[in-house]
Amino acid sequence: MRKSLIVDLREKELFTYLLEIKKSGYELKESKKYPLSDRYDFSLDVVTEDIESAYLSLPISSLNFRFIDLPFSDRERIREILPFELDGVILGGSSEVIFDDAVIGSSDNKYQVLAVYIGKNILRELLERLRSHKIDPVFIMSIELKEILKGVTSERLLSPVMLEDKDRIALAVEEIKKPTINLRRDEFSYTRDVERTKRSLRVTAVLMILLALVLAADLLLEIVTVRHEIAFLKNEMRKKYQEIFPGEKNIINELYQLKSHMKELKGKEEFYVGVNPLNLLFNLSQIDKQGVIFNEITADRGNLTMKGEAPSLSDIQHVRGKLESFFNEVTISDSKSSSQGTMLFTITAKDRKA
Repeated sequence: MRKSLIVDLREKELFTYLLEIKKSGYELKESKKYPLSDRYDFSLDVVTEDIESAYLSLPISSLNFRFIDLPFSDRERIREILPFELDGVILGGSSEVIFDDAVIGSSDNKYQVLAVYIGKNILRELLERLRSHKIDPVFIMSIELKEILKGVTSERLLSPVMLEDKDRIALAVEEIKKPTINLRRDEFSYTRDVERTKRSLRVTAVLMILLALVLAADLLLEIVTVRHEIAFLKNEMRKKYQEIFPGEKNIINELYQLKSHMKELKGKEEFYVGVNPLNLLFNLSQIDKQGVIFNEITADRGNLTMKGEAPSLSDIQHVRGKLESFFNEVTISDSKSSSQGTMLFTITAKDRKA
């Protein structure tokens, strides 16, 4: 549960109440009393580490008042005109005081406003003394004024009724929830939460910048890695390309040039379709060649051309007859004598599967 400290400044003494505020009420954890050697000269021994918020209550005797009748009750508008109302009654003008207001009644379309003010020098001294004890009040109220406003008169402001401690604490808790006045404003405004929020925002901004830098570094690393991988793949592609086409020297774009070669091979597809070299060689191996030698064999889409040499023309005729067992339209298209005394020949045929 959150703990709150109420600093209750009175005429001749100062009380501190350490409360644990709850939804259903409050619990008094600690109460201390301190003497005042001078009106605003005090020394505290309050441990503030576990305190979430602090509040200061001023005695009626330290405040100044002025009753004003106005045609409106909006407190913001009232605060706008109060400086002009107070300038004529305050030595040095309204710039020397901190003020707030409370609407205390209405009659004949007019609202009775109580202006409450205190000198800036007094308030500054009080806040500095509290800060020396690590106490920074969220707002500055008056427990005694809270009680008086239940039936405010000039006489009650001049001679306030003494309150018991338990009544003062109960009124202070009401003020914490909904303050009647708050003299901690303008140059004395409470800024610790604002500063804390600013620090949090600065920390958040720094963390966001660091996160952005980390993401940028990760992205940069990924880009560098991808570039290295691309360079590696290009290098491997070039190596493979050079293995496939070892005679090609002018390599500019491996992929484009490979596509060009594929297109070229596709154009020559008709020259390779239907050729079965293994079957052709197997059939030739089954023939009794009787000294006939095949020097060149060409197969093109089922058309066969066999060139070679034989001891005599009859041997060529013999081989032609054997070839007819495996091929169709076997013909001796050319035969002639060589300088070595053998017969050179050319035999054409067609593959039976063509």
